[in-house]
Amino acid sequence: MKRTKKLWIAFALVVGLSFAVLIYYGVKIYQQAPPIPERVEVENGKVLFTGTDISDGQNVWQSIGGQEVGSVWGHGAYVAPDWTADWLHREALFILNYWSEKEDGVSYDKLNPERQSALQTRLQKELRKNTYNADTKTLTISPLRALAFDHLRNYYSSLFSDDPAFNKLRDAYAIPKETIKDPERLRQINTFFFWASWACVTERPGENVSYTHNWPSDKLIGNVATGDLMLWTGFSVIMLLFGIGVLVFYNAQHQEDEISDEIPQDDPLLSITSTPSMRATLKYFWIVTALILLQVILGVVTAHFGVEGGGFYGIPLDQIMPYSLSRTWHVQLAIFWIATSWLATGLYIAPAVSGYEPKYQKLGVNFLFIALLIIVAGSMVGQWMAIMQKLGFAENFWIGHQGYEYVDLGRFWQIFLFIGLFLWLGLMVRALWPALIQKGNSRNLLIMFIISSVAIAMFYGAGLMWGKRSNLAVAEYWRWWVVHLWVEGFFEVFATVVAAFLFVRMKLLNEKSATLNVLFSTIIFLSGGIIGTFHHLYFSGTPTGVLALGSTFSALEVVPLVIIGTEAYHNYRISRVKPWVSAYKWPIYCLIAVAFWNFLGAGIFGFIINPPIALYYMQGLNTTPLHGHTALFGVYGILGIGLMLFVLKGLYRQNVWKDSLISFSFWSINIGLFLMAILSLLPIGLLQTIASVNEGMWYARSAEFMQQPLMNTLRWMRVIGDTIFAFGTIGLALFVIGLKTGWSYEKGNFDVEKTRKTY
Repeated sequence: MKRTKKLWIAFALVVGLSFAVLIYYGVKIYQQAPPIPERVEVENGKVLFTGTDISDGQNVWQSIGGQEVGSVWGHGAYVAPDWTADWLHREALFILNYWSEKEDGVSYDKLNPERQSALQTRLQKELRKNTYNADTKTLTISPLRALAFDHLRNYYSSLFSDDPAFNKLRDAYAIPKETIKDPERLRQINTFFFWASWACVTERPGENVSYTHNWPSDKLIGNVATGDLMLWTGFSVIMLLFGIGVLVFYNAQHQEDEISDEIPQDDPLLSITSTPSMRATLKYFWIVTALILLQVILGVVTAHFGVEGGGFYGIPLDQIMPYSLSRTWHVQLAIFWIATSWLATGLYIAPAVSGYEPKYQKLGVNFLFIALLIIVAGSMVGQWMAIMQKLGFAENFWIGHQGYEYVDLGRFWQIFLFIGLFLWLGLMVRALWPALIQKGNSRNLLIMFIISSVAIAMFYGAGLMWGKRSNLAVAEYWRWWVVHLWVEGFFEVFATVVAAFLFVRMKLLNEKSATLNVLFSTIIFLSGGIIGTFHHLYFSGTPTGVLALGSTFSALEVVPLVIIGTEAYHNYRISRVKPWVSAYKWPIYCLIAVAFWNFLGAGIFGFIINPPIALYYMQGLNTTPLHGHTALFGVYGILGIGLMLFVLKGLYRQNVWKDSLISFSFWSINIGLFLMAILSLLPIGLLQTIASVNEGMWYARSAEFMQQPLMNTLRWMRVIGDTIFAFGTIGLALFVIGLKTGWSYEKGNFDVEKTRKTY
């Protein structure tokens, strides 16, 4: 009891202090974000464009897919360029060539190294000097830079319209003709690109680094890695080693065997009667299975756009579903089906834990199901209308495409989902309440279950904190609250508690030690995880303190993964303690796979890109989807599948499952994901990193580099892993269907009614 109290105090301190730091620097980000000028003027007083144009341009960018078509500040998709890196390098070359041809009579690349160096120094003074006047809110640029803007405006307008001279480049970037149809919108998006690029090279007042801490790397414009990046990278490694040492020492002192000393001879869950609301969750898992298949199909299409930007094996698919749309749906459906699986598992477990079925609980479960279907379908239709340029700015913001990766859906659908999550929370609490008010060893576990459920509902609300015209730095701050804290944070806590609950209900785990371990695991995870949110924001227009804290605490996120093998072995032992436990073999194997992907995808592949000096060169390269695929699907996706299989086992408890189909599915999904990462994403990402270090981010993302024969070959190599993975998901769908039709289980093994008891 004393140790439990100490852990609760530690939990409260970690959460309280961490969020205090997160909010404090959130205020700093609001105050120190790259300013959006009211006017951008040439030195002669001519107004080139206004702040309204920049905000409208940001809305245009969002309407075509935003971070789903190329990236800005390194965040987004990977086929098209990072527009800020691309703009800056093209602007630099234009200015250098202008000076060279005017003063030396030849192009810049024909000059001797000494003359080139002199012009580079002059260029950096031109670009890096901050000429924004905070009093008048006016940004003043030279006539030459205004000339460069006109040149680049023509270039990008041609790229995003239908200029036939850009057909090959559009194909390389997977951008369809007439992505933007309105000439005024073409003008506006260029003003946004100018502002976002200006923030990347212009030095902060009183500092010698740009607003984005000199990202992207480009020696030509003076964007080089700073000493701060090296310092905090070294400090993060020290913190990692320190955290590992403390964790290993604590674990050795307090390690307890969670496995129960009195494991029953028969499955305790067989004696539990499924309530109407528990049975009503079955339809959720049918939809989960359908969404997995649809998401994988869209993933195949999205990956193929990388090698055939204009279509799919000759079919001009980009005319009705361009890359930006297929990627939007692919990413969004992953969040939808994973979240749906976890939410449905909670709705199933709540009455099972308390033994209480509240009045109208089934009605609430069914109503929530219909609401989720409307959100999925409605948001997808809205995104199609947005990307096909059928919506105005206001309509796009509310029902179309917000342009921010993982939270692309329009604001109306966000609010709808937010309300739905609170409906889910209400259903959970009312079902758990009788168990919560009873005193017992499981009460602490129930409280943590409720806390994680409340956090899931509340923290999605961070996605409502930016507006249609919010500064990009501010929007990025809140977006990562959703992506990191909601998806990677409190869902992880929820899953940990759910897994413990399942094993405790099966009487496989000692209730007291399971509770202590859940509390300790949560404290360790959130110690690095909350402030570790900042590692996504190193180069997003944030102050240096974000870099220091993000690098330090994101290193601590890796600490728990050093004992992940213990967790995997622990779950393996559970699967073999009694013959009846073998009925839960595949859900438990999913937990073992989650431990593996936690170590490889979240741990190794995550830490590859987390240190500041690494991310400086890697942000926006294929090392990010390497981490994203192996962590999002490998950890959260396979965990979602495992939870689904646990619930399906409970709903079809009278059946003994056949191993062949689910075994094929399990191994195909995991092997396919591994091959996808190792054969394609990892080598492409590493080659891009070398290019980024040697030449600059602009080159690592350019068509010149990405369309080389070797890079095309490596992209085609994804077919091997993708195909195996796709067959695995088809096998999973057939297995789930077979639980209804009968081909997935042996019939007539025992009469479950004889072993049931009712509440």
